[in-house]
Amino acid sequence: MLTHIVCWKYRPEVQDEEIEAHVASLNALVGVIPEIETFAAGRDMIGLERSFDTGLVATFADRDALDRYTAHPEHQKVADLGKKLAERAVSVDFVS
Repeated sequence: MLTHIVCWKYRPEVQDEEIEAHVASLNALVGVIPEIETFAAGRDMIGLERSFDTGLVATFADRDALDRYTAHPEHQKVADLGKKLAERAVSVDFVS
């Protein structure tokens, strides 16, 4: 099993509606991309200085499944939206 974590820090001018649309489009990938084993995305609730604004945690059977997810056209659309809204994104992928 491979765990995939991504976090976004949005640009200051990004509006709540845009953030909600991003989170909704992330969660809409479930059921569209068959490689997804588990998936959860949402907005930060704590608001610490070190906190990012939105995060996701997903699991995949293996690296090949993650690569197919990454290349999927629907994922590419959501990834482009995240790049447009975020001033910074971080990720980590590890065997779980």
